Amino acid sequence: MFESAELGHKIDKETYRKAVPKLRAALLDAQYDLKEQGKIPVVVLISGQDGAGKGETINVLYEWMDPRFISTLAFSTPTDEERQRPAMWRYWRALPPKGRIGIFAGSWYSDPIHDSIEETISKFALDQRIDQINRFEAMLVNEGALVLKFWFHLTKDAQKKRLKELEKDPKTAWRVTKWNWDRLKTYDKLQDVAGHMLRMTNTPWAPWIIVEGADDRYRSLTVGKIILDSLKKKLADKVKDVTPVAPPVPPNIDGRDIISELDLTHRLTKAAYETELAKWQGKLSELVRHPRFKERSLVCVFEGADAAGKGGSIRRIGAAMDARQYQIVPIAAPTEEERAQPYLWRFWRHIPRTGRVAIFDRSWYGRVLVERVEGFCAEADWLRAYTEINDFEHELAKAGAIVIKFWLQISREEQLKRFKEREKIEFKRFKITEEDWRNRKKWDAYHRAICDMVDRTSTGDAPWTLVEANDKNYARVKILKTVCERLEAALKKKNKL
Repeated sequence: MFESAELGHKIDKETYRKAVPKLRAALLDAQYDLKEQGKIPVVVLISGQDGAGKGETINVLYEWMDPRFISTLAFSTPTDEERQRPAMWRYWRALPPKGRIGIFAGSWYSDPIHDSIEETISKFALDQRIDQINRFEAMLVNEGALVLKFWFHLTKDAQKKRLKELEKDPKTAWRVTKWNWDRLKTYDKLQDVAGHMLRMTNTPWAPWIIVEGADDRYRSLTVGKIILDSLKKKLADKVKDVTPVAPPVPPNIDGRDIISELDLTHRLTKAAYETELAKWQGKLSELVRHPRFKERSLVCVFEGADAAGKGGSIRRIGAAMDARQYQIVPIAAPTEEERAQPYLWRFWRHIPRTGRVAIFDRSWYGRVLVERVEGFCAEADWLRAYTEINDFEHELAKAGAIVIKFWLQISREEQLKRFKEREKIEFKRFKITEEDWRNRKKWDAYHRAICDMVDRTSTGDAPWTLVEANDKNYARVKILKTVCERLEAALKKKNKL
């Protein structure tokens, strides 16, 4: 893959001097168009060999463009806070919003390449990571992002020469350390690993651009022109790029499904409820104080029909824990800040660190429920969301999170009864709105969406628990019992971190 970047590409001073003013003006115009439209983010990855000009190129882009609308994110060894969460957490938090450019110096490629060179990751594990990266980048593109990936290449001799030149100049000598010279010894390994990684992630939606890094002028002009051309093309393209999505939803022939077959007649007497509630709250309190839980985290997801009792169930879980140990995350319509990011971004930011609990009152499943039913997103968007959600939850589980998901179901008649009760009780009136009545008219559409959601996202890492919630006592105990059993089973297993 590197042959064309070993030809000795050069640009003379005069050619460079004439080309730069026009390029700078065009880049600024495109950048302001990007900001004004506010419809897409731009993600630029700057990767490559030491001494190939990564830092210099970033500085040039800041000089040529308006730095107010560019952010540079540099990633090295993960911090303690980052190590306590899934590996992709720090990259999700750094994604640029729509209308801005984010330059990543070091990225989601850095750790897999490093681990492969150090032989702390198998070829199979590397290929798994590559597959995850491809899916992540496809998601970014499907969400509207322009993803540009640059790899700056040097031959081994050119890299050695470059390091010596930097070391001789008092102005740049500080940039060359013993670590850089030690890295030169792993050049051949890096070539093998990077070649494999670039080949496997050179996708139509996020291709690699390999740039020879020996000549500063050539490198700068090449990167600037590619960014300009790509940005202008993206801004002019009215059709959203979409990579292949999930298979279509199959028809239901006999009318039976996972929701219609639930037995909603389950009941629990008040006496039995109080006994069972105390039992399982005590159990949960013990489990979250278990020494092994300090190396895990718990993510509870609550979805359900309106008035199904999510809030009451969440309160019973919270009552069993120290308030400093958990966070309840209520999910409503996205804010302006959240709409400027991929839809999963606002959930990644609330992922708990080890030893903590996050309880989501509604969640990322809004994309395949309310957004699907209400037409807030295109069919292609909610269809691909099933796979993206599964990938997200797999990342959580892989990092040691215990993901427990509940769907609370009540009958149509029970919902009507609860709606009317809420209207009559003063302190519950805030719970019933016109939107609740409007959603009720779409009961059948939501029913189909729920069944599809469970069928496509109930995985081994994060299975759905369907809760028969016509009786609140029964539902609350089943939820607490499920949390305890899942948490206890997970703590008995060897830690995944």
